[in-house]
Amino acid sequence: MLLRNNEFHSIKMTPKQIRLGAVKVVAATDIQARIAAARLLPVVVLERADDAVPLAEALLKGGLTVAEVTFRTPAAAEAIARMRKDVPDMLVGAGTVLTQEQLADAGAAGAQFIVTPGFNPAIVEAAQSAGLLIVPGVNNPTGVEQAMAYGLETVKFFPAEPSGGIPFIKALTGPYPGMRFVPTGGVGPANLASYLAVPAVLACGGSWMVDAKLIRDGNFEEISRLTEDAVALARKG
Repeated sequence: MLLRNNEFHSIKMTPKQIRLGAVKVVAATDIQARIAAARLLPVVVLERADDAVPLAEALLKGGLTVAEVTFRTPAAAEAIARMRKDVPDMLVGAGTVLTQEQLADAGAAGAQFIVTPGFNPAIVEAAQSAGLLIVPGVNNPTGVEQAMAYGLETVKFFPAEPSGGIPFIKALTGPYPGMRFVPTGGVGPANLASYLAVPAVLACGGSWMVDAKLIRDGNFEEISRLTEDAVALARKG
């Protein structure tokens, strides 16, 4: 069953979730503009919610004001909530959202946008009904046309390198000149500037600056350094 009219706020919500979910709603166009301005979307995997705030602060120190916290661990929702509460300058999205339950948890935690690895019409419709910007994953013309049918202007191109990389994105811009892409998967320091030089690329997703081992080890200074380097590379794109 699809979620309508912000119904995600009524699903499995504790008083704490309600309190943390009471956040300012930012227009989807503003969120997209912030992602475009950042040029980078760090794809974060957090095993401990306690690492959320130090990580967000490390990203800010390195010059990034956006993060995608993936639902690959049970800590995701709490991590998003803590970032939203304690690091208000950070634009926080939820990634790897695969189910209605994860979407509900992301919304209750205060996620400002949703990213999915594939195109699930039920998740897209539910996110739109909840007023959440969603960037679904596609890697072919059929996926782009599905996105267009839902009124979407931006999609995640995933997995970017295995799916044909820059040449394939350029090929897609011929028939779909209005679509913007967020290539993710195989994007790193060696090819970041080349991807960002493609006019249809809104931003690039990547995880090299938020390596899981660095987070586990609490090496947030190194994360800030890598982020600063990545931001400098992005400015060349």
